[in-house]
Amino acid sequence: MTKKFRPVDPSLHARFTGIRTFMRLPSEELCEELDFAIVGVPFDTAASFRAGARFGPEAIRNASPLVRTYSYDHQIDLFEYVSGIDYGDVPVIPGDIHESYKRMENYLVPLLEKNIVPIVMGGDHSITLGELRAVAQKYGPVALLQFDSHADVGDIHLGMKYTHGTPFRRAVEEGLIDTSHSIQVGLRGSLDGPEEIDDATTLGFQVIRSVELFEMGIPKLIKTIKRRVGDAPVFLTFDIDFVDPAFAPGTGTPEIGGVMSREALQIVRGLTDIHFVAFDVVEVLPMHDQSNITASLAANIIFEMIALLAVQKRNNVNRKSCTARKID
Repeated sequence: MTKKFRPVDPSLHARFTGIRTFMRLPSEELCEELDFAIVGVPFDTAASFRAGARFGPEAIRNASPLVRTYSYDHQIDLFEYVSGIDYGDVPVIPGDIHESYKRMENYLVPLLEKNIVPIVMGGDHSITLGELRAVAQKYGPVALLQFDSHADVGDIHLGMKYTHGTPFRRAVEEGLIDTSHSIQVGLRGSLDGPEEIDDATTLGFQVIRSVELFEMGIPKLIKTIKRRVGDAPVFLTFDIDFVDPAFAPGTGTPEIGGVMSREALQIVRGLTDIHFVAFDVVEVLPMHDQSNITASLAANIIFEMIALLAVQKRNNVNRKSCTARKID
């Protein structure tokens, strides 16, 4: 049965019309019928290089009407199984990261309390700490699945403890992450020192550098991720600079040598049968985004995230049906 909250039908309404929400989803109040909610967090004043990711949510929304509702790879119409809305933007305060963190928690906790999965559009990567604080209120420490070119486990940057290069050290210190089930994928580039990666492993993360990813191949990577996270509740954070800047130029700290867009989609698409409780896509910076290709990629990554939720729902329905038949 088709879910109530789904995108506008493009056969009746041209894709360039209407108020711009993600995939032209309805903007509604929270209710029990929802499976996920799209949320913007337009905060970027913890960025260390290029600013402008505050405009990321807007750019992703503008690119999203071309994203349709059917996944041929999964053979599923997403909105036959899941229901979702665009829940707007967190009212962040530019320059005040701590007040913005409080507002993120206040915005996201009501979603999580209703078992609605938040899918957040950033914003720089500092915002994930605020999201993890909200998620931990419901689930406790969660497994972190991080796609990124940087580990973001620094301690102090330019004299500051809270930047887009430090959120996961802070999250470990606050007990928000179960590092024994967490994994960072795609790290690469020149460093200020080996500690930029070594600190991640010391904190307990499994690290797969970009060069190791290419050596093992995508099918083995997906198996490795699933084995690492196991049955734990998982927060998937996707920094768009995981993708090579040839395919995602619109980002704050680009690093060459990453995956292509098709490989990024293939990886996310393969992450079925994982207990995801929250997602985000961060560091989209439209000022440097030629032809909106980065925003378009981000919108399609979010489509794949929604598809994972839909496939999980479909599989659960099928399992229940099989169980019922066996009982009969």
